[in-house]
Amino acid sequence: MDRHIPMHALPEEIQKMSPEEKVCKYCGVSYLILHEFKAMEEKVKAMEKEMKFYQGSVEREKSLEETLQALSQDFEQYKIDSESKMERLNMLFFSVVYLVGRKVQSIDLT
Repeated sequence: MDRHIPMHALPEEIQKMSPEEKVCKYCGVSYLILHEFKAMEEKVKAMEKEMKFYQGSVEREKSLEETLQALSQDFEQYKIDSESKMERLNMLFFSVVYLVGRKVQSIDLT
């Protein structure tokens, strides 16, 4: 956090004030730092909210990586299966073409 360094000294009338006049009677915090304190409280609240957002992100990322790995393995297996089936279909197609050709030849001979 950046530290605020004032460019100008406090006005003389504030410097001459008694400590009782510079302090909140309820909480005891100096009015001179109360504003900075409230700003820091707001920053802390915002950071806590952000931390809640990121909480568990490592576990979620690990779970997503495992899911991605499983899906990649499934994809590769389906790809291999598909290629194998395509080869079988090609062989079946050429077998049918061959048999049809032989049948046509046998019809032509008779």
